[in-house]
Amino acid sequence: MCGIAGEIRFDGALPDAAALGRMVAAQESRGPDGAGLEMQLGRGFGHRRLKIMDLTEAAQQPMFDPMLGMGIVFNGAVYNHPELRAELEGLGYTFYSHGDTEVLLKAYHAWGLDFVQRLNGMFAFAIWERDSGKVVFGRDRLGIKPFYYSEVKGALRFASSLPALLKAGGVDTAIDPVALNSYLSFHAVVPAPYTLLKGVRKLAPGTLMVVHPDGRREQKTFWAMQAVRSAEDEARSFDEWCELLLEQLRAAVKRRLVADVPVGALLSGGVDSSLIVGLMAEAGVRDLHTYNVGFADVGGEKGNEFEFAQIIADRFGTRHERIFVPEAQLLQRLPEAIAAMNEPMVSHDCIGFYLLSEAVSRHTKVVQSGQGADEVFGGYHWYPKLDGSTDAVGDYLAAFRDRDHADYRDLVQPQYHAEDFSGRFVAEHFARAGADDPVDKALRLDTSIMLVDDPVKRVDNMTMAFGLEARVPFLDHELVEFAGRIPARHKLAHGGKGVLKETARKVIPAAVIDRPKGYFPVPGLKYLQGSTLDTVRDALHSQAARERGLFNPAYVDRLLANPGEHITPLRGSKLWQLGLLEWWLQTHLA
Repeated sequence: MCGIAGEIRFDGALPDAAALGRMVAAQESRGPDGAGLEMQLGRGFGHRRLKIMDLTEAAQQPMFDPMLGMGIVFNGAVYNHPELRAELEGLGYTFYSHGDTEVLLKAYHAWGLDFVQRLNGMFAFAIWERDSGKVVFGRDRLGIKPFYYSEVKGALRFASSLPALLKAGGVDTAIDPVALNSYLSFHAVVPAPYTLLKGVRKLAPGTLMVVHPDGRREQKTFWAMQAVRSAEDEARSFDEWCELLLEQLRAAVKRRLVADVPVGALLSGGVDSSLIVGLMAEAGVRDLHTYNVGFADVGGEKGNEFEFAQIIADRFGTRHERIFVPEAQLLQRLPEAIAAMNEPMVSHDCIGFYLLSEAVSRHTKVVQSGQGADEVFGGYHWYPKLDGSTDAVGDYLAAFRDRDHADYRDLVQPQYHAEDFSGRFVAEHFARAGADDPVDKALRLDTSIMLVDDPVKRVDNMTMAFGLEARVPFLDHELVEFAGRIPARHKLAHGGKGVLKETARKVIPAAVIDRPKGYFPVPGLKYLQGSTLDTVRDALHSQAARERGLFNPAYVDRLLANPGEHITPLRGSKLWQLGLLEWWLQTHLA
């Protein structure tokens, strides 16, 4: 995993070396093992390196092949690079490194833009052609790796981190009305290409962008999730689906063991992470390190799942580490987690994941993690409500959206009274071809949009704050495509994720499967009390907030008067949404 940056100029001038240097420096935590810059007339590229594949300097970036006349900066991991290397060697290519970066460069030379169809992994890259001056940007199918870009005078800049672009300067930091509506409707999710800042955009998952020397650009979608099944798929029995799914899961986990350093696992004690650990052990991983974070019990709410994680650790003989985090430490270090966010994220998991990543990074550089299973296999409570729905859009919005448009208009100042973007977005996404069943429509939206800019972004930001690479086997695109073929009724079975749970019984103990799903909010954030409430009040009443003028002061005061009365349908705090946004803006725009 790494951090990439660059500046493509359209006026024939040299790139701004100081700005490029600031972007690279701002991403040091993403790649603490090395750095590189390459500049020439019209373009410059920068890289921070985390050594996971090919630990030698032969794989240093930016990487340029003078024989091909092409160069690359790359962030991610391509798990099938050994197979692609062998195929390319059969075509006559020779290699001087042993990692995946050089494979991408030569695959592009051999197969053009279609080379991305052959990649299995997570990636964001920029490839440039010396002779044509053309630059190609790309982002993986499920958006696991970030790619931000910004228009500045005479140039286009890009980076793995939005704050890195801000460090470069020249960015329009006005709030985008469409993004604000999305943020306050979808619990902080802002779908690509938008970000909250008008001057920063992000490349959509499964997308290529070709940038020409004169500034022209074209975008191409190379992958989109489908939920289409044949008559044979519909007729296949539940047990048959379980057998087939197990083979897909084994393959996804095994692919993510490709590395030149040991691969550990984050073990929450839930079904998803436990299944990954079981499959890693089954694949022959020796001396497997597993990690579990927990908090104190508060008000009768359980703060950890240590006992269930221990069941799995004992069953598979892992070297297990429990990481206990007192609530006081969570709140004390919350500013650091906010500073690590590419975009504001309201999930309580962020600070816990931040501290977990810090602890894990002391011992391990790569881990597998269980994000994505709920979206791919139907684990959330709103999916059954859509089963047989005659108003799928309305039912989804009622269950998922934080506030309707009337409430939104009451919250924001008149200049942000835009159309109902969030409602229109869901309606347009549900109307796309490739999913007919209402449950399938919701699963596709959540997997390809909501997942990308909530748990996936959270994992990337918090782990990369400490140079830790997280791999997510449930988002293997071949597994996701396979899951799209499984009838929704099999996913909704047994209270949700039925087909996954029954498959898991072949690998892990039933005690971990047959229990309520755990979720451990940080009480100080869930209930907004004490010093955290004071901090939120100070942020929203600050001069910076008044000058920004996003929110109706009377609405904010109602929330501050009694935060616990203003909760979203998904049990989030409406006040925390506002406070976190303002806190993030003051952190990164100061």
